[in-house]
Formats: sequence, structure tokens, C-alpha cells
Amino acid sequence: MNVIETHRGAYTISTDKHKLDIASIHQFLANETDWAQGIPIHTLQTSIENSLNFGVYQNDKQIGFARVISDFATIAYLGDVYVLDTYRGKGLSKWLLSEIMQHPNLQGLRRWVLLTNTAEWLYKKFGFTTVPNPEFYMEKHDPNVYRKEIL
Repeated sequence: MNVIETHRGAYTISTDKHKLDIASIHQFLANETDWAQGIPIHTLQTSIENSLNFGVYQNDKQIGFARVISDFATIAYLGDVYVLDTYRGKGLSKWLLSEIMQHPNLQGLRRWVLLTNTAEWLYKKFGFTTVPNPEFYMEKHDPNVYRKEIL
């Protein structure tokens, strides 16, 4: 898959996984989120290796991230979306979502999936809605999986 980069002043969004600051991403996800609290770095590395990643940078500093898990034909899952607190309010999250939704390998998909309890207003701008038939939705969820790895 070709690397795509876009620029706005000192900011860059890139799909180049070699540019990702894994330690920075791990610091944020493991310590600042409820969805990935305590994620082991090796688990994060595996998830990045098997995803289409979008890094957000100010100059060369990692300030945001998102990843997409997809078959690139029918479905995509959007996850681990963040922009560091000090960079919020600059339109970077909206720009990041726009770049993700316009990515050439993510066009024509039948379904996008997103699990979130924050920034619903942002995702709604890009066509995300609540599940219309939650009785059809099923999941197998283990919120303690990362704690088990520590024991």
C-alpha cells in the first residue's frame, strides 16, 4: 500500500508506519484512555503492524494517531483515534477523520464500525450514527485482557 502524506503548515498526517513514535502512542493509549488502559507495548506493536495507520505530527513530533482495520473491500473498523490535549481545538481531529475517510483504499466499503464514548459530534460529521438495531449487535468483550497479561 502506498504511503500517503498531507501537510498543513507545520502539521502532517502520514500513513507511513515507519514514522510512528510507538513509545508516544503507547504512553497515550496505555495511560490516558479507558479503552486501551494498560495495553502492553507488544500488543500495540502487533495491532499497528496489522492496521492502516494514520500518524499526526507537528514537524516530526507525534501528536495524534488513528488506525483502521479493514479487508479493504467491505468493512472497516476505526479505532485508537486521538489528538493530544494541547493540540485540540485546531481542527486536527476533523482533518484526520477527513484523511481517513478519503483514503483511496477505504472507498466503497459497505460498513464502517466505531466504538466510542467521546467526540460523537465529530464522528457524526463523517456519517457515523448510533446502531439502528442494537439487538442485532453482538460482541465478545474482555475489558480485563491487558491485566491478565501482567499477572
